[in-house]
Amino acid sequence: MRKPKFAGKGRKRPIRHAAAEQVNLDAQEPIHLSGDPWQAPKVSVIVPVMNERRTLRRVIREAFRVHPHTEVIVVINGSTDGSLDIARRSGAKVLVYDRPLGHDVGRSIGAREAMGDILLFVDADMVIPAAKLRVFVDAVARGTDVALNDYSGPVDLPVVHGVVLAKHALNTLLGRPDLAGASMTAIPHAISRRALSAFGCSALSVPPLAHTMAIRHGLKVERVVPVNVGKLNPVRLKRERTNSLEPLIVGDHLEAIHWWLRHTDFRGGYEDGFRQRGMVR
Repeated sequence: MRKPKFAGKGRKRPIRHAAAEQVNLDAQEPIHLSGDPWQAPKVSVIVPVMNERRTLRRVIREAFRVHPHTEVIVVINGSTDGSLDIARRSGAKVLVYDRPLGHDVGRSIGAREAMGDILLFVDADMVIPAAKLRVFVDAVARGTDVALNDYSGPVDLPVVHGVVLAKHALNTLLGRPDLAGASMTAIPHAISRRALSAFGCSALSVPPLAHTMAIRHGLKVERVVPVNVGKLNPVRLKRERTNSLEPLIVGDHLEAIHWWLRHTDFRGGYEDGFRQRGMVR
């Protein structure tokens, strides 16, 4: 069986150096594809996993219920808690990496191996009912290219979280204030094969970048239904207080803004009015 490789560029910020080294390696243990090997899957569900034994079995179970022809791709990276054994017994296609790949890199690797027309992304530590996941798949089946979680985060607090601000700011810059704080940073979300072809697998490691590229390419990007991921995983919220991903995710948004400016103009497509800048030089 061909071993998958991932040729995308590694993330440049220090927290993802391990990913940059690891993603060019073969997955040591790709396992079997679920279901009938002669029936091409309609939906590919990508599940990055790092020590999610507590919830993984239920996450995979709900993923398989999304569509009659579904493949579930589990990207095990740096897990030491028995998650691999659970994934092996689940009927999923399993890709194994000994070391952690870094935040969101598993999405890129899973997408590279996906065979479905529709790709659905979930996290292994959040159990979301299949009925709710199916709404995202149905949206893409009806013509949406990027079906987003309609969750913007709390904005009525005295101090708004930096990631929430970054999401709103990016969508405003992109000329899509209607998206509010909806973003490919948050799961669940689903994309079409056309969207994947437009921005490529490697962009999925930086979700705001893929989000920005989708809008720049004129793809149909829409909010679907709200899934409050904050309430789904109180363990993650507690971990966030001591080991915050805020600097990394804000940096992702800055990377996306940089890409947007390079592909529009230095003002991001916003006019300069009637300023006579030459008069003050």
